Amino acid sequence: MAFLLTHFWPGGTDDQYRAMIATVHPADGLPAGQVYHAAGPTDGGYLIAAVWDSKESSDRFVSEVLLASLPVPGGFEGHPEERVAEVANLQTQ
Repeated sequence: MAFLLTHFWPGGTDDQYRAMIATVHPADGLPAGQVYHAAGPTDGGYLIAAVWDSKESSDRFVSEVLLASLPVPGGFEGHPEERVAEVANLQTQ
């Protein structure tokens, strides 16, 4: 079942986001298992939403890639506010 992971980085900036993505995402697209990625600045910080093909793919990315890459020079600092959900409805065009 598809799995949604969101991270809100209080005080995060676009420059920090771009530094993170340059380090943790492959140059040719999305990480294995990630089917959707959206991100942008919002009130008080930066919000990232990713849909994964499964919770296992998301967990593998977080532990083997994201956490293993920290700290990223110029990237986000501290810990994000995280929310997760099994996806009940995913629509695309």
